[in-house]
Amino acid sequence: MGTVRKIAFLVMSIVLIYSCHGRKVATDSQGLNGNLVIFHAGSLAMPFKAIADSFMRINPGVKVLNEASGSIDAARKITELNRECDIMASADYAIIDKILIPRYASENIHFAANEMALVYTSKSRYFGEIDSVNWIDILARDKVFTGRSDPDADPCGYRTLLTLKLAEIYYGDAGRSDIQALTQKILSKSERFIRPKEVDLLALLETGAVDYIFLYKSVAVQHNLEFLTLPAAINLGDPQMAGYYSQVTTKVRGAKPGEKISITGEPMVYGITIINNAPNKRAAEAFIEFLRSDEGGKKILMQMGQSPL
Repeated sequence: MGTVRKIAFLVMSIVLIYSCHGRKVATDSQGLNGNLVIFHAGSLAMPFKAIADSFMRINPGVKVLNEASGSIDAARKITELNRECDIMASADYAIIDKILIPRYASENIHFAANEMALVYTSKSRYFGEIDSVNWIDILARDKVFTGRSDPDADPCGYRTLLTLKLAEIYYGDAGRSDIQALTQKILSKSERFIRPKEVDLLALLETGAVDYIFLYKSVAVQHNLEFLTLPAAINLGDPQMAGYYSQVTTKVRGAKPGEKISITGEPMVYGITIINNAPNKRAAEAFIEFLRSDEGGKKILMQMGQSPL
């Protein structure tokens, strides 16, 4: 029986090490242990929990501690609050470039894509009428309320502003002379429904406090919500429209109080980095390897409505 057990243990070890289509995945036999602290975008809350759970099954000596917030706020925890973490994952790779590199991080790995969508429920006013042509007119109606996240804290917030600026160009080119007035009305009405990060908007939608929210498509998929697919020229989700998206810009608060950074429209790309002084760098490297593996993180992202890169 001793020999049988040894063979079974050897086979199990080989399966764990090569479980990701032949790519080596870190296992507890490599001595990985301790806490692995990850600051990440709110839109990654569900996929990163699933990825962390799978990673910890493979590496039982490691405890992954996920902390969700707006991506800009996640970066500021490192730069302003001097909080220790191992990994920072942003809904916009540019936040890592602009705020963390080179002082706090060295490498920016692009790992996922997404797109903006307009999310609603069966309780939303005019939900049976709204479409990709009339959505701005409906959102501008007096009794319709829209929620959005804070552009100074969360990429979804400033991407909402970029989406509306792109809508002004897109529908303006189609002959709509009133489009800018409508988008400004939408922004003005939504100011009371601004929240720190995009997932905070879900409660407003579910309680009927707002009728629609600007949100990532992946989050709508993860929460089984109805959503309107916006035209590709507007939704920041088409890599082939990078030139068109670059026509619009907005400014948000930077790494230091009073500092502003400029954000230019571009296709959505998520970024992840290991912090230079990460306390558990070996586990961080193993986690990112697992995140990028075909049967690990990539598979989970796809199941949750996000396109891995």
